[in-house]
Amino acid sequence: MKSRGDHVSAHEHVKTLDDIEAVQSLKLGFAAIKKEIAKVIIGQEKIIEQLLISLLARGHCLLVGVPGLAKTLLIKTLAEVLDLKFSRIQFTPDLMPSDITGTEIIEDNRATGEKSFRFVKGPVFANILLADEINRTPPKTQAALLEAMQEHHVTAAGQKYVLEEPFFVLATQNPIEQEGTYPLPEAQLDRFMFNLWLEYPSEKEELEIVKSTTSMYSPQLNHILGREEILFYQDLVRRVPVADHVISYAVNIVTRTRPKYSFSPQFIKDWLSWGAGPRASQYLILGAKTRAILDGRNTPDIEDVRSAVGPVLRHRIVPNFNAEADGVTAIQIVEKLLEND
Repeated sequence: MKSRGDHVSAHEHVKTLDDIEAVQSLKLGFAAIKKEIAKVIIGQEKIIEQLLISLLARGHCLLVGVPGLAKTLLIKTLAEVLDLKFSRIQFTPDLMPSDITGTEIIEDNRATGEKSFRFVKGPVFANILLADEINRTPPKTQAALLEAMQEHHVTAAGQKYVLEEPFFVLATQNPIEQEGTYPLPEAQLDRFMFNLWLEYPSEKEELEIVKSTTSMYSPQLNHILGREEILFYQDLVRRVPVADHVISYAVNIVTRTRPKYSFSPQFIKDWLSWGAGPRASQYLILGAKTRAILDGRNTPDIEDVRSAVGPVLRHRIVPNFNAEADGVTAIQIVEKLLEND
């Protein structure tokens, strides 16, 4: 297992690579990450790839899935393999903003006898933060987390506290229990780069899950990348060149989700109240760039953009009453849009 000292030398090595060598180095690192996570998590390869794309693109993820699909275990394992500080908040109706950001406490100075305030950092001060069941808490508390996601800092009693980079939020929502929940408004959903749906495992995968989780087996995980290397690769993503026709393709898909756009297909005009904003185009390109370098390629193609369309758009388009009446979901509309490009 790599120690933290090894990480320093590994990062020094990464810094000496040119961009093309760094892309190949990341490809090898990605293969090693998948291998380590597979010791604990059976299947979910696509979700693991999309989580890593989001982290390296400096985005955040919304994970939707029924209970018992190992969402927490997956994210905890990812944090361990990447040697990042992990924190989890279980969102509840009585959770306060200060339970996330931190709180000021009064301390006695025994030497002087004076009282002073000291800020105690909350669980948001982590590299990977799991916000479990974010739709179970009122808007005021959701807003405290969403502000930290956007600004990468926390303000308490007029003082600004900067969050350590990388800062990656994964919020989970349970799609089946909607009673007593506070759905995130569209403007706040837009803060999440990807909306990922976790599916049930196949029968073969479930057999493996049951075997491995009901025995004494406890895998030893190795640290593959460190914090400094992730920051280096996040910068590398920004430097990846993209051809104009690939950017045009991404922008064209996003503009065609807007019902008032004259070139939008008829089914978009019939089924959507609102389409996606410019942030969707940015995330499509960032997702495409990251997917390309994880695959060892120096520039993305249209296929890389297409692979990001579902997770980027499904929470940014608003189906209307007609879509509901026709039994059409947001992801079906997105898939139809891809077929019609």
